[in-house]
Amino acid sequence: MAPPASTLTDEARKRLKAIEEFSDIGSGFNIAMRDLDIRGAGNILGGEQSGFINEIGFEMYHKILDEAIRELKETEFKDIYHTESPREFIRDCQIETDLEILIPDDYISNITERLSLYKELDGLEGEEPLMAFQARLIDRFGPIPKQTAELINTLRLRWKARTIGFEKLVLKNNNLICHFIRNQESEYYQSVAFTQVLNFVKNHPTQCYMRETNDKLTMTFPGINSVNKALAAIGEME
Repeated sequence: MAPPASTLTDEARKRLKAIEEFSDIGSGFNIAMRDLDIRGAGNILGGEQSGFINEIGFEMYHKILDEAIRELKETEFKDIYHTESPREFIRDCQIETDLEILIPDDYISNITERLSLYKELDGLEGEEPLMAFQARLIDRFGPIPKQTAELINTLRLRWKARTIGFEKLVLKNNNLICHFIRNQESEYYQSVAFTQVLNFVKNHPTQCYMRETNDKLTMTFPGINSVNKALAAIGEME
C-alpha cells in the first residue's frame, strides 16, 4: 500500500521499485545494495548516512579510506601494527603514454562490455589472474589484438615500476621517463630498492640516466617506443 505515484518523491519511487523487483526469498542483500545506491553510503566511520561518497562512488571512497588507514599504520601507529613484511613505498603507479593502448571497438563492439573489462583488468593483482583474464578474452572474443596485448602488459609494467619505486611513468616521444617518489623525506631513499637503482644507473651509463629538476628526481631510458621495451628496460633492475 502506498500513496498515489504522483505524490511520491523520486527516492520513494526507487525504493518501491526495488521492493517490487526483489520480492523473492533471500533478496534482502539485493534490496540493501539498491538502498545503498539510492542514498549513498555516507561517512562509514561516522554517524552520517549520506555524504560525499555519493559523489565519488563507493569504490573510490574505499580506495581513499584504505590508503589513509595504511598511512596511519606506517606512521602514527607503526608500533602497534609492526610487521616483518617488506615496506610498500608506492601504492600505485600512474602511466602516461601517446601509444595506442586499448581494447578496440572492432574487437569488442559493446561499450559496456569494454568498460567492464577495463575495470576488471585494473583490479587484477598477480600474474596468475592476469593470465586467466587473457585466456578468457581469447576464448570469448578470439586472438588478442596488438593494442590490447600492450594494454595487458601495461599492468605488468605498473607492478614492476611500483616495486622499484616509481610512482609515475611517462612513455612518450620514444622516451621512458620514470618519476621517483616526490617526498624527498621518504624512507625509500635509504632503502635497498633505491640502492639497487643507483647501482644499475652506475653500471649502465649508456642505457639510462638520472636527473633532478625542481626537486623532482627522474630516470630516463631513451629509445623506448613500446610497452614491451619499457617492461624489458625496467625489468633488468629487479
